[in-house]
Parts: sequence; C-alpha cells; structure tokens
Amino acid sequence: MILSEGLYDVAAGHIATVITHLEMQAPFQDVPKPFPDGVAARGPLTDLDTYRALFKSVGAPWLWTSRLLLDDAALGGLLNDPLVECWAIRQGDTDIGLIELDFRTEGACELVLFGLVAQATGQGLGGPMITFAQARAAARGVDLFTLKTCHLDDPRALGFYQRAGFTPVKRSIEVFADPRLGGPHDPAAAPHVPCLS
Repeated sequence: MILSEGLYDVAAGHIATVITHLEMQAPFQDVPKPFPDGVAARGPLTDLDTYRALFKSVGAPWLWTSRLLLDDAALGGLLNDPLVECWAIRQGDTDIGLIELDFRTEGACELVLFGLVAQATGQGLGGPMITFAQARAAARGVDLFTLKTCHLDDPRALGFYQRAGFTPVKRSIEVFADPRLGGPHDPAAAPHVPCLS
C-alpha cells in the first residue's frame, strides 16, 4: 500500500517508524580497517541465550524486538542456517557488539543487525565493524549489499552508512506494537520514544 500525502493516526499502543532502505553494489570496500588490540569478531554465534542477551543489550535502546519474539526452534533454525552469519564483537572477555548477515537472497547480502552496546560507542569501532561486514559479503561473492535503518535508530546511523558507501534507495513506514507494553522490553527502554498506551 502506498500512502498519499497527509497525517495518519497510529493505533494506541503502537509505534510508527520511517525506514530508509540502503544498498551498495560490489566491490564493497577499498581499505579494510582492523579492529584495535583487544577487540575481535567472534563467530558464528549460535548459542540462543548468548545471542538473545547480546541482541537485547545492543538493541533495547533502539527497540530492537524481532529476534526476541522467536521461539527456540525458530531462532535456532535462523542462527544455524548456513546462509546466515551472526558475529559477536568482543572486547576482552565481553561481547559488546552484534553483526548479523543474511545471504538467503541469491546474489545479495542483507546487513540485518549492526550495533554496539551504549558504553562501547564512540571508540572508533564502527569503521572496523562495517569493513568486516563488507569483507564477509565479498567473501560470499555477492553483487548487492543492502540494509535498513529507521528514525528510532541512533541518529548518526544513516550518515555512517552513507559514508561507508551505501546509497539510500527507498523509504517505507512500519507500524508495530510497542514492545515496552507487556512485551520483551522494559518500560523505561528508549526514553526518546514516548510510550503511549
């Protein structure tokens, strides 16, 4: 459905977000950026409890919810799919970031999840993380690399992806039940998004 111009009400207990779709064509990167000493990508990440904890610690400020709604069978099937790669970014003995890549569309890779826990932002890890993701996509020989970001995400996200070589190609609107109202997130999560029951 294509929305015409105008103002539209959102149902009580729901959130609306504008999603920007971005993509880049191969080749995906020019110069890889190594992780600093003590930081590395660890994967594949297949343990359900570890994945859920990291997903929530990275995504709660931005209301990431999708994976928290999957039962064990569905999440296990996803994490063990040979066409899906999940990587934890580890600093010392602590997981601080998450990258999820989906190769299930032939010839393409989608960067499904990409983020750091709040206390790890601002350390210059975004560059090494995105070039790591680009290298993983290139290693699979795909021609198209895509991702989505929305206005609930960190306000720096869109500019970061564009500087990494992604181009915005489309917008869409998603409406979903507020995950803080009896859902998987604490009512205090994402205070920048009003919780309206």
